Amino acid sequence: MKKMFALAVVGVALLSGCSARVADLTIGSTKNYNINSNHFIKGARVTGEDSAPVVIFPLGIPNVKTAIDNAIEKDKCSVALSDLVVTQYNHSFLFGKFGFIVEGNQVIDRSQPGCEHAN
Repeated sequence: MKKMFALAVVGVALLSGCSARVADLTIGSTKNYNINSNHFIKGARVTGEDSAPVVIFPLGIPNVKTAIDNAIEKDKCSVALSDLVVTQYNHSFLFGKFGFIVEGNQVIDRSQPGCEHAN
């Protein structure tokens, strides 16, 4: 009976994880762009992630900037994200991964080269 209980505790510990909402932002960007442009349109809702594996110890350092970059760069005309949500997660005990997930609506700038006919 004690072995079953110990296996259950270890199983729950290995499968456990948590996530926490870090920030809710109206708009956010890691790119340089003309904020006075009047050619902005709202794009699709996208997500970006940056994570690092855990094998007893973390094998890297995830970065919010990289997660935002990954989301923005899903469209070449996108310059920022609106209604941005940043979530930090840790899905590891001894093994797993941890990092950041960013979700937001693309802000597309049609005044950029090659973006005149963007939706």
